[in-house]
Amino acid sequence: MSDAKPANDWPPNIQAVFKRMAPASRYLGLEILEADREKRTVKVAFNAGPELCNMWGGIQGGMVAAMLDDVMSLAVGLDLEWGQISPTLELKVSMLNAARPGRIIGTGRVIKRGKAVGFIEGELTSEDGKLLATGSSTATFVTLKKKAPQEDTAQA
Repeated sequence: MSDAKPANDWPPNIQAVFKRMAPASRYLGLEILEADREKRTVKVAFNAGPELCNMWGGIQGGMVAAMLDDVMSLAVGLDLEWGQISPTLELKVSMLNAARPGRIIGTGRVIKRGKAVGFIEGELTSEDGKLLATGSSTATFVTLKKKAPQEDTAQA
């Protein structure tokens, strides 16, 4: 991951990725490049290996969709606070060109954000700028509840 600025300068959701990346994001080869909280945009790279490919050598469509889901989730989560998450409610992906192993650039931007729902767009390009896939998604906002301390149920 590119961590040019101090960790606490990143928005909380990006800090969380640096602290403990989700296994799926690690599998996809996620690398954070830029995050602009005011503009609600992110730019990432996926270092896609052959394990993401189908039997014909292209990156399997579900993996492309997962990359888009990752980048759009990061964009919509930019103004969430610690303890909040933004689960995807709906995802649409258009495959425009075959994605191949290597570095894939992803960008995500929030189109509209309400109190409970956000609308996001994203795209993936090859490193040389060829548009590979576009996507749109709808996400909701959830505040996680803190776990209550476990009481000792054993009786004396």
